[in-house]
Amino acid sequence: MPDFITHIGLTHYIVVATVLFVIGLTGVLTSRNVVRVLLAVELMLSAVNINLVAFNNYLHLDTGLLGQVLAIFVLTVSAAEASVGLAIVIALYRSRATADVEDYNLLKW
Repeated sequence: MPDFITHIGLTHYIVVATVLFVIGLTGVLTSRNVVRVLLAVELMLSAVNINLVAFNNYLHLDTGLLGQVLAIFVLTVSAAEASVGLAIVIALYRSRATADVEDYNLLKW
């Protein structure tokens, strides 16, 4: 098999991460369901992780695992964000009986 078919460069990772981030951003901006918004935020954080690991791999070949360590921290924060976010959604759903973002106006003046 030719090398240009099997070689994956930095540009490929950036394109995949950009597509994931744009899908997540449109999900956050257009979705009315709270669970979909949380999933879209998780997509955006996954795109950031792809960029961290890809740039670490292509820019610091000999130094270490800085990108991977940062990606682990981002995964940890996103797991905590998902658990806290879902707990808030469950509490709001119990009080309002809806998952629509427009109906949650508890913090408005």
